[in-house]
Order: sequence, then C-alpha cells, then structure tokens
Amino acid sequence: MADTTGRLTTHVLDTATGRPAAGMRIELFRLDGDSRVHLKTVVTNDDGRCDGPILSGADFSTGVYELLFHAGDYLKSTAPGLSEPLFLDRVPIRFGMAEAAHYHVPLLISPFSYSTYRGS
Repeated sequence: MADTTGRLTTHVLDTATGRPAAGMRIELFRLDGDSRVHLKTVVTNDDGRCDGPILSGADFSTGVYELLFHAGDYLKSTAPGLSEPLFLDRVPIRFGMAEAAHYHVPLLISPFSYSTYRGS
C-alpha cells in the first residue's frame, strides 16, 4: 500500500578514512516471499548521501526491503592494495518498514567490517 508520508534514506561513512563514502553504488530491492524486485539504483554524493530520498511519496510502501551496497568497488577505488578476493564486496542489508515514517538506514564501512542501525 503506497503512503505519501513515508521515506527511505541512507548515508555511507568510511570508518577507515573518517570520510563520507562518495561514489558508492547502492541498489534497492523489494522482497515479497521468494520474489526480489529491483526498484532503483543510486550513487552516493560527496557527502556519502543520496541526492534525495531513495523512496518517498507515492513510491513508498511498507514491506521488506534490501539495500545492496557495492562496497567492494568503492573500497578498491579508495584503498589500493587490498588482497583479492576482498573480505567485503557487496553488503546486503534487509529490513522491514512497518509504518509510514522516515526510515534512515546508514552504513559504516571499512575494508574488514561494517555496521548499520536505524538512524533518524
């Protein structure tokens, strides 16, 4: 069910360098049982954010989603000399949105770890 008051945002910070993760590709999928539908691809700006909400307005609906962060491509461009295969390549974060609200799903990334939380 679409709801015009909800929105989804993200922010990616590189904890190894202490800087925003600029230029990271992120894919958004909606999950429904065994179905995984690609909805959108975005790239982070110089502040490690997307230029606008990933979902908002009529495009927003409650349900289960996955943000797929292409961390490996980003890490190769910012930390040359990492051993192949990379410890982290694509980082999926699956989460549910149960109500029309602001869901902020940040990613803190380094070549060997990541974390996330529901931000504000």
